[in-house]
Amino acid sequence: MRTTASILHLDLDAFFAAVEQRDKPSLRGKPVIVGGTGGRGVVSTASYEARRYGVGSAMSGREARARCPHAAFLSGRFHAYRATSKLVMQVLRDLSPLVEPLSLDEAFVDLAAADLPDLEVETVTAVGERLRARVQEVTGGLTGTVGIASSKFLAKVASELDKPDGMTVVAPGTELDLLRPMKVTVIPGVGPATTERLRRAGIHTIAELEQVSEDELVRLLGQAHGQGLWQLARAQDFRPVVAEREAKSVSVEGTYDTDLTDRRLMEGLLTRQAREVGARLRKGGLSGRTVTIKVRLYDFTTLNRSSTLSSPTDDDATIARIARALLGDLDTTGGVRLLGVGVSGLADWVQEDLFGDTPEAEEVDEVVLPEPPRRTWPPGADVVHDEMGAGWVWGSGSGVVTVRFETADTPPGPVRSFKADDPALHRYVPPPEE
Repeated sequence: MRTTASILHLDLDAFFAAVEQRDKPSLRGKPVIVGGTGGRGVVSTASYEARRYGVGSAMSGREARARCPHAAFLSGRFHAYRATSKLVMQVLRDLSPLVEPLSLDEAFVDLAAADLPDLEVETVTAVGERLRARVQEVTGGLTGTVGIASSKFLAKVASELDKPDGMTVVAPGTELDLLRPMKVTVIPGVGPATTERLRRAGIHTIAELEQVSEDELVRLLGQAHGQGLWQLARAQDFRPVVAEREAKSVSVEGTYDTDLTDRRLMEGLLTRQAREVGARLRKGGLSGRTVTIKVRLYDFTTLNRSSTLSSPTDDDATIARIARALLGDLDTTGGVRLLGVGVSGLADWVQEDLFGDTPEAEEVDEVVLPEPPRRTWPPGADVVHDEMGAGWVWGSGSGVVTVRFETADTPPGPVRSFKADDPALHRYVPPPEE
């Protein structure tokens, strides 16, 4: 364990919703919900104004609308989220060469690798304050909450304590004083099933968990999980901040304009993706043992299924055959919006066929995607009008699209309605990413 509070965790506050409020002045200070906007959609992020009504991530869109019917429900703009995240990650890398992103909106930073005079509590506290101010500056007003402690576990716990737009520094030697009153659910990996097992054993807080022996936790939860909880209950976390990770998988995925329901089409897409994965494996001199498919359903539910071979492969046909078999075990009748194929368990060798036979290439029909609707207008999408300029989709239906014309740099703008096929109205196309 470190003897200094030298690991920082930054968590951007209500990130997707905050980006929407930044870019849409009329939504600032109002409830905003980002996610699936259909009747079966799922909430991805809710602004703090919406959270006051009990709306939270992973809640069904139907329940969110019942709790907060006056909220703005937006479909999300991932190009804007990625661009903003890139700015924040650069700020973190300017601070330290050891930055470990966890997602678009959170990351660990190793302050021991930063150019600091020392790692005293006063010094790292000042660093955290400057970082929060810098993030707000480069993102155009977004806020982040910071936790600083002697380990990743404690830093992440600390970053949850003063949300939004706050900071908590856990002084070395006070870790257990902070943890003991907390519920066991603050420990990563303690979900509903583990919580229930611990509850049946009379364990609700970390203080109570700390009193349980390692052997008893292993009997209760299994070897790996039991040992992990025993250590974290004592604030023992030795994981380093890892800036660059060696590739653990090779994957290809695609998101589709209209939900896919044709099983043969989906199989053809998986086969095509398997060819791309195989080509990338061979180009890198790699192979892998585990084939995984990723399927995102119409309601944003994401399913992953995998199968592990006895030896590594880079063969397109083998990868495709397994991917199609994995798809066969899933119910996709409601529609699929994303498909992906990946190979993990990477190695730098391939098991040669014992009899010297080379698998024959599969004959697969050419995949032709169905034509998407001429133009779609999801709520929240960026648009440009030839005369009115930049704006975003307020709503659409019955052949009409309503647009509010405003940007992050303007005051709240006017609302206008157009025919959905108006040639002067265009979806904004972001520039290609580097």
